[in-house]
Amino acid sequence: MTVLVMAGILIFGLASYRLLPVSSLPNVDFPTIQVSAQLPGASPETMAAAVATPLEKQFSTIAGIDQMTSLSGQGITSVTIQFALDRDIDAAAQDVNSAIAAATKQLPPTMSTPPSFRKVNPADAPIFFLTLTSETLPLSTVNEYAETFLAQRISTISGVAQVQVQGQQKYAVRVQVDPNALAARGVGINEVEQAVANANVNLPTGTLYGKDRMFAIQATGQLYEAAAFRPIIVTYRNGAPIRLSELGRVIDSVENDKLAAWFKDQRGIILAIYRQPGTNTIEVVDAVKKLLPTFRAEVPAGVSINVMYDRSNTIRESVNDVRFSLMLALALVVMVIFMFLRNIPATIIPTVALPMSIIGTFSLMYVFGYSLDNISLMALTLCVGFVVDDAIVMLENISRHIDMGKSPLQATLDGSKEVSFTILSMTISLAAVFIPVLFMGGILGRLLHEFAVTIIVAVLISGFVSLTLTPMMCSRILKPRADVRHGRLFLASERAFDAVRDAYGQTLKWALQHQRFAMAVFLAIVVATGWLYAKMPKGFLPSEDSGQLFCFIEAPQDISFDAMVTYQRTVLEILRTDSNIEAVTGFMGASSFNPSLNVGRATMTLKPRSQRKSADEVVRGLRPKVSNLMGVKVFVQNVPAIRIGGQLTKSPYQYVVQGASTEELYHWVPIIDEKLKTLPGLLDVSSDLQIARPQVNVEIDREKASALGVNPQQIEAALANAYGSRQVSNIYTATNQYWVILELEPRYQRDPAALSMLYVRSASGALVPLNAVAKLTYGVGPMSVSHLGQLPSVTFSFDLQPDVALSQAIAVIQKAALELQVPATLNTRFTGTAQAFQASLEGMGILLVLSILVIYLVLGILYESFIHPLTILSGLPTAGLGALLTLWAFNIELNMYAFVGIIMLVGIVKKNAIMMIDFAIEAQRKEGKLAAEAIHQACLIRFRPIMMTTFAALMGSLPIALSFGAGGDARRPLGLAVVGGLVLSQFLTLYITPVIYLQFERLQEWLAQRRETRQMAKVGAAR
Repeated sequence: MTVLVMAGILIFGLASYRLLPVSSLPNVDFPTIQVSAQLPGASPETMAAAVATPLEKQFSTIAGIDQMTSLSGQGITSVTIQFALDRDIDAAAQDVNSAIAAATKQLPPTMSTPPSFRKVNPADAPIFFLTLTSETLPLSTVNEYAETFLAQRISTISGVAQVQVQGQQKYAVRVQVDPNALAARGVGINEVEQAVANANVNLPTGTLYGKDRMFAIQATGQLYEAAAFRPIIVTYRNGAPIRLSELGRVIDSVENDKLAAWFKDQRGIILAIYRQPGTNTIEVVDAVKKLLPTFRAEVPAGVSINVMYDRSNTIRESVNDVRFSLMLALALVVMVIFMFLRNIPATIIPTVALPMSIIGTFSLMYVFGYSLDNISLMALTLCVGFVVDDAIVMLENISRHIDMGKSPLQATLDGSKEVSFTILSMTISLAAVFIPVLFMGGILGRLLHEFAVTIIVAVLISGFVSLTLTPMMCSRILKPRADVRHGRLFLASERAFDAVRDAYGQTLKWALQHQRFAMAVFLAIVVATGWLYAKMPKGFLPSEDSGQLFCFIEAPQDISFDAMVTYQRTVLEILRTDSNIEAVTGFMGASSFNPSLNVGRATMTLKPRSQRKSADEVVRGLRPKVSNLMGVKVFVQNVPAIRIGGQLTKSPYQYVVQGASTEELYHWVPIIDEKLKTLPGLLDVSSDLQIARPQVNVEIDREKASALGVNPQQIEAALANAYGSRQVSNIYTATNQYWVILELEPRYQRDPAALSMLYVRSASGALVPLNAVAKLTYGVGPMSVSHLGQLPSVTFSFDLQPDVALSQAIAVIQKAALELQVPATLNTRFTGTAQAFQASLEGMGILLVLSILVIYLVLGILYESFIHPLTILSGLPTAGLGALLTLWAFNIELNMYAFVGIIMLVGIVKKNAIMMIDFAIEAQRKEGKLAAEAIHQACLIRFRPIMMTTFAALMGSLPIALSFGAGGDARRPLGLAVVGGLVLSQFLTLYITPVIYLQFERLQEWLAQRRETRQMAKVGAAR
């Protein structure tokens, strides 16, 4: 039966392994919704007041919002709503849709389209980038194939969440009128708008129903290209028609000609492909790649389709490296077992328990919807070191009974019975360590949930295997002592081990005779551990190398589009010449992602890991190259694996200042900005405050305007038609719809003096020049307006210098804010990753305390004692001190992975104490030995399994500590914490735990004597 059960575990485990999705990290799905609204030509202030504010008021009534931010730029507003992690995204989407409908009446009536929303996951970056370029075809044609052909086909692939078109150049007809031609012919720009709208129509025209036949009526009111618009008659003057072509140019163009993307110094269209949560990244990418030959065959020969970035490459490399670490750990653990047993048949027994536990875990990982990622595979790698512990204890104890002269079957029965409770205690208590993790909230809880469950499952399966399969194999494979013949090497190694054990026995005897000294050392360790934990620099998620870097290019706020193109291409060329970079893609223009025209972006795809430096080293190398460019600031960053906060800023960490008064806010922001730039440890400090954009103020003289028969609505409508790139009509085709845009010719959009050439039709029919009813003044205004919640805010972003921890940076910024004495009316706080770090820092200490408390409760229930669990847990301070000292020695901050390593130590270290204490208690109860004699004997008899399990755990953690392969640097803190904690705790607990055991035994005797004295006193009083 045992064999069949194990075969079932293997079969279902292997089948589940093939079905598990592959990803870089566990699914961390932030319920986030992004709402976008457009009003072409509107200023950022107008967008913030007339669009963002009404929407935010409605959204604020929705339950479960964690954070709401908005960013308003020229003609565009983006509102990002991040809900609590337990909020259902579909229900939240319904609430957002209802809120948008409720806010529609309060929005400007000139909005051509209502606000739209989409579910986004800021934690998930694109997994695949495709670029489309052409040297012969216009970009609008390339965009047509990218948007309506490739993007739609890719969206139908199973596992694809969305396909974003970046650098979009969607076809449009532009009517560019000449104000001089309008004035000469007595035509108002509003008349041009009305004429275009009336000439290009696509209305239902009905059907003729005859007696025997029916006819559909189809009119030719729809125009499809610029040439068809030129003959449109706008009006008549002196009986002669005034055609559109006489008033300016009508050209085939694009919707947004202030938007651009480059790939390898060539304009193009970029497709960014996102995966659905829980899907296999590698399978999704492979499915897209299978379509590439079809795409290349079906698009025109002049269109080139190239892969810019493939996230699956780094995932494959990282996952393969973790798999290698897993196999290396497996080999090292088997080597340790063989070195201690020096017997191949005996080595096979615990070795079998390893794959059984690991493979069996795959089944439940599949049931729980987990993936093969860095976190789960790292958990399995660590499991290799201690899932074998139970089998080692079982094997060693049965072997000890065989050495007493018993038959293998009898030794198995007696030995397994003797240690069954020990193994049960070790298994349950180790699994219990991670129970508090399952109840953690926030991003840290989401990340560690899969890690904890994976380890709990592996530990429970290993305990089951050790209590069933291991004894069965021992009874079949192990031989009686008389049948075993050992060689000289075995005998020599056994004598060496006996010598080490005897030396330990002598030193242990000395320690037991000098218990005060041992207790003083223990108390010193406790104090040192607490002090070092408080002083240790702390971080959040370690930096990971995804093979991609991101860059912001910020120019002065008054920069034109053409000048920005020059800056952008200069920076792209510098980036492209770096020997570590494979390809560079640049993006420029106002969009929902970035509403400022003066901020460009660049994405760098790095060469394969073997051909370059690490991503962080590449960033440090690029900063000096781009820091000396005149007139532009460049911010290069290694984007974190999980982006928290819903927005990507110029640097990874955010600090927000928020206030109801914009005057007070804008007064203090430059002061805070100047202070932050002087703080030690911070890099690339910047803010999103942009309020110095030059602007022309059209001050309407209402009395003159009224006297001349012109109202403000007509004036602003004329300005919108002239300079707002206003959509005045639509072109409908079988596959898409396109805009017809009205504006002045580009030469009249360059100089503010041209505004005086604009004419408005009065109520009397006369044309009134704009300068007759309005005065032009010059000033400055905001390039973008940000809100946090519903209040104006400014976000500072910053990066860290090498060897500076996030905890140190936060402390420095908080101290600086106190020194500046920022008014109480301004609210300052960290957001994004920095805010998540602050929350997790509080949760880490609570998590550690709860883990220890849960183990105490479990051990107390198992041993039916208040005292013995404390003895077992006495080794934890030494393990913590060893982990912290190791991290400090290697100049590594205490980040999330390192903290997980400390939690692991809580579970591993107490297993040694359980083996000692369990044997000593049995010796006292059954053999009547004194406490000192019992614990001394327990330490010597359990010395071999203690050393075996400790070295097995060390070998299992060593590949992670040595940081093999891609992403190894991120995993390294965890491995170092486990290795350092095990080394120090192994040395000290072998002496301190027995001493504490005796101290608690004395305490129990003293308490028992007091109880007896009180009872005797009560009996005497009763007599």
